[in-house]
Amino acid sequence: MSREFLTPLFLGPYGENDDVFEKVLVELLRDHVYWRRSFHPEDPPPISTAAAHSPEYRAFMARMRRELHALSAALKRSVPFSSPRYIGHMVSDLLLPGLIAHMATLPYNPNNVVDQAAPVTLDLEIDVGLQLARMFGFPADEARPDCALGHLTCGGTTANYEALWLHRAARFYPLAARAAGVAQGYPLRHGGRSLAELDEWVLLNLPVAELAALRVAVEAQLRAEPDRRRAAGVGRAIRAARLETLGAVEFFRRHPGCQPPVVLAPVTAHYSWDKAMRLLGLGTDQLVPVACRGMRMDEASLAAALEQAAAQRRPVLCVVGVLGTTEFGTFDPIHRIVAARESCRQRGLDFAIHVDAAWGGYLASIFRAPDGSLRPHEQVRRAFRYFPSAEVYGAFAVLSQVDSITVDPHKLGYVPYGAGALVCRDQRLFDFVAQDAPYVFDPAPPATYRDKFHALGRYILEGSKAGASAAAVYVTHRTLPLDCDHFGRLQQETIRAAEYFFDRVQRLAAALADIAFVTLPFEPDSNLVCLAFNLRSNSSLAAMNAFTERVLAHLKVDPAQPLQSRQFFGTSTRVSYAAIGRSEGRQLLSRLGVDPATFRPDPVEGGNDADSILVLRHTLMNPWLLDRIDDLNYLDLYCTYLEGVVRREAASATRQRVA
Repeated sequence: MSREFLTPLFLGPYGENDDVFEKVLVELLRDHVYWRRSFHPEDPPPISTAAAHSPEYRAFMARMRRELHALSAALKRSVPFSSPRYIGHMVSDLLLPGLIAHMATLPYNPNNVVDQAAPVTLDLEIDVGLQLARMFGFPADEARPDCALGHLTCGGTTANYEALWLHRAARFYPLAARAAGVAQGYPLRHGGRSLAELDEWVLLNLPVAELAALRVAVEAQLRAEPDRRRAAGVGRAIRAARLETLGAVEFFRRHPGCQPPVVLAPVTAHYSWDKAMRLLGLGTDQLVPVACRGMRMDEASLAAALEQAAAQRRPVLCVVGVLGTTEFGTFDPIHRIVAARESCRQRGLDFAIHVDAAWGGYLASIFRAPDGSLRPHEQVRRAFRYFPSAEVYGAFAVLSQVDSITVDPHKLGYVPYGAGALVCRDQRLFDFVAQDAPYVFDPAPPATYRDKFHALGRYILEGSKAGASAAAVYVTHRTLPLDCDHFGRLQQETIRAAEYFFDRVQRLAAALADIAFVTLPFEPDSNLVCLAFNLRSNSSLAAMNAFTERVLAHLKVDPAQPLQSRQFFGTSTRVSYAAIGRSEGRQLLSRLGVDPATFRPDPVEGGNDADSILVLRHTLMNPWLLDRIDDLNYLDLYCTYLEGVVRREAASATRQRVA
């Protein structure tokens, strides 16, 4: 497939599309100035034409230009993310439509908390959420009561916080409604039965869609109640009985048969989940780590954790699956999590499924046909050598069945920071956390889906939020729709680069075989690839890590050195003993010629052992990595460079030992 389609997408490593960038941006900024002038042209301009001649005006302008020039000079020391020589963190060049849209929207300064502060960009944000929902297979028809809702956050961490916040509010609502109905002597009903007749454990294990429907049914019952005073009293009683009102201590004191909930997440989960448990007062002890195999959630370990929760009658708030681990780019078997929930439902245990796809979410565009349907596995495979495996395809194929997804447009969406996103399969989930503020939000009941979320700040964790991010993501998605023929083509290039690198590492290993072991610690699922190596003369994990640090020093950003002194920029991560486990850890170290006994959960300080394995980490999202320079592409150049670094550092280590 021709790579010509890439050429208009980015400003480019050399600023090749600078003429389009400058022309369009200046055109839009001039249009902004015209908009200001034409708002009420009869008003006299507050700043007179003579103002520019005053000493104070000239002094201010001189200071401003001086500081801006100083800033511009300082920014030249920034990391060159746009270059294909940068293969470190999850950042690359920016898509031109999103970059221009972001910059063009900034002077308007819309605040997407409510439509009164952002009548244009708030609608764009709602549209972005529906665009992402379609890519994941969620219902995106605004006329449906269970239509999905997605919105932007400052990043994936905040999206994860909010997902847990929403699921906690929904999971414990039935207990509050039941308690209020009993206290008020009012027969609130669910599915034709009084809530008072239902066991608390049953109410704690309703599916997410049923939780949303229960809340709607309760409110409908109260609206239909002829005695308006009584209905209002029951409504107040429900609010007073909720966990959000009482706090966790008092809520669980009133429900002694209800245990504090647990959240199940793989040991590879992002650190934001620990922070979320602390932030929401759930406690990190309730974050149950599920063991992994090959840095992917282990199905048997998940089943055991769910069995234990059921035996202890501990509510499972949600199971978190990761679609693209931050360190390794591996995908959890989301289809097996969905299957585990179906099995648990037969035994009375239910839970939400949240997918943390901050990294891998946009890869779903590869799996979507332009009509929104899921492409068959064999059809997807034709574009690649290895991707996607049956397990990877299975994980993406069931995204439509999970309850909420975190995805970061500022990662594989190639738009400016900060633009994370949370997408929920059922918009009614947000009603559980609605917050009134009469000076911001209209108290009148909304007539439509869009009317409702024109007061977006009422339903989300954040308040004020930049409309420029919504404009950037919306224009990007409109220019490159989220399907295999458009956005998916860009994602395909990154996967092909990872496949090429996977093969190229085998040649690197052969080239260094005389002095070093080289291996991929985990077979990659996506465009994030790790690399481990060790000198053949060494059997200590601590010494291996120290040698890797020396190699890494050639790839790190060094503020004391000119950027041009670096041939390539890379980064690293550590595979902890807790994450990989003893058995898999020993297998990996054996491939590296390291004594497995030096891999310990409790290493001796200054000894030859360690509790983690340091590896190089490569994010292969730059679209130009396979461009050729003479007979080599950038990945060839990198492997050749890395071979030279390893040989030089190995020779240096030998000289030090001899000395």
